[in-house]
Amino acid sequence: MSQVEESIEVRVPVHTAYNQWTQFESFPQFMDGVERIEQRTDTLTHWVTKIGGQAREFDAEITEQVPDERVAWTTVGGEARQAGVVTFHRIQDDTTKVMLQLDFDPRGVAETVGDKLGFVKRQVSGDLARFKEFMEARGAETGAWRGKV
Repeated sequence: MSQVEESIEVRVPVHTAYNQWTQFESFPQFMDGVERIEQRTDTLTHWVTKIGGQAREFDAEITEQVPDERVAWTTVGGEARQAGVVTFHRIQDDTTKVMLQLDFDPRGVAETVGDKLGFVKRQVSGDLARFKEFMEARGAETGAWRGKV
């Protein structure tokens, strides 16, 4: 397994950043390579991705969700193996540090080489930068799910 940790400060309150992160179907608007996410249940999502020419589909289960604090997940089926957590930290009333930790299992030679060359780290960093732009341009979340898992 490989690991990536990245963080970014976003000029929105913690509840706004957290609320948006619970809107999984909006991820294609800021995550490069994510073509579609379907929220199947409160804790199960289905992902369709195409990254570096590799198309993949997989299911991810939310294993922990604490409003305004964290969302953790793990894949439970399909063509990808990963687990991660995103946490939300109040910096100021209007500024949140979003920290993403991802464990993933590169498959095949291309993914292993891409991992060694830092592709996944750059992908995560870019996705967080686009999340920041998305949130700061909007100033508000597109929806929210405040349930606890």
